[in-house]
Amino acid sequence: MSRNGGQLLVDCLIGLGATKSFGVPGESYLAVLDALHDTAGALDFVLCRNESGAAFMASAYGKLTGRPGICFVTRGPGATNASIGVHTAMQDSSPMLLFVGQVGSSMKGREAFQELDYRAVFGTMAKWAVECDDVARLPEIIARAWSTALSGRPGPVVIALPEDMLTTKTDVPALDRPVRIAEPAPDASGLAEALSLLAAARRPVILIGGANWTPDGRAALQAFAESSDIPVVAAFRYQDQFDNHSSVFVGEAGVGMLPHVKVLILDADVILAINVRFGEMTTDGYTLLSVPNPSQALIHVHASDRELGKIYAPVVAIQAGPNAFAKALTPVKEQLVGLAGRGARVLRGRLRCTCPTGSGRHGRGDQLAA
Repeated sequence: MSRNGGQLLVDCLIGLGATKSFGVPGESYLAVLDALHDTAGALDFVLCRNESGAAFMASAYGKLTGRPGICFVTRGPGATNASIGVHTAMQDSSPMLLFVGQVGSSMKGREAFQELDYRAVFGTMAKWAVECDDVARLPEIIARAWSTALSGRPGPVVIALPEDMLTTKTDVPALDRPVRIAEPAPDASGLAEALSLLAAARRPVILIGGANWTPDGRAALQAFAESSDIPVVAAFRYQDQFDNHSSVFVGEAGVGMLPHVKVLILDADVILAINVRFGEMTTDGYTLLSVPNPSQALIHVHASDRELGKIYAPVVAIQAGPNAFAKALTPVKEQLVGLAGRGARVLRGRLRCTCPTGSGRHGRGDQLAA
């Protein structure tokens, strides 16, 4: 089957399982737009008013679904407008693919109209930035980009598409099956050590964040936290990854962090951090935990080995996906009682509900006051 690069690109995305994309049309990738016109209901294109909005939509889509959010923008200002969404996707660990139109291959390096070196512009902003000059390699590049966006710590990938490459005909077959990445499971010894630390802790805290959570993974973590009576804090911009109405949810570690959340993290003797990268907001400017050796015993769980020990040296480092780890947890035994006991019980004893109903059945940190 002979088709141009734009058609091949769209067929590859459909083969990978993509169903939605976001973007702003531009003349540098007309071949892709023509191909998208024929895929209504299979791969829909959401027309946006600005490239930054399109990139934010793709980033949010990746965070919420666990599949790469797809964004199409034109060259030059289209790409730079979208860069803020790429930067956010990287900091939020959201899987995303940004496809950018590029000047024709024969014009590269001449500072042609709206020409940019996308590897240089996005090289430190994205997980990977690449330009595909050969239409025959398009399926290879797309498959690698998709896997890169999803594996380890998820994030954005930028693919530049020279205009002449998109209009060149090829008989290369499109991708025809999804890329499936098995989630790494925790090793038995690390899991046992983590559970032992939590069982002996007097003031444990669970810190949850990151993308790629599944409903089953979230439910397993909630069941563990509630049965073990351990308070749960959400990392910056990830408060919706945990049921805010759970009795153990105490709020978000983010901008304008609530005092009781700071106290819980500072006073914790054991912190179980799952899928968290320890950014500035979550750590209150890296003050809640000492760098590089926190006073709290840190158990750090992350799918990427590059995140473990990057800022804080953990007592236990476990390379595992969040869902696999949550499903492997077993409740820790209640060993202590009273105000010296579990953190969630201490929190409920110290904080009183101030909402109009006074029910206390919400667990939301923003509705609690000392």
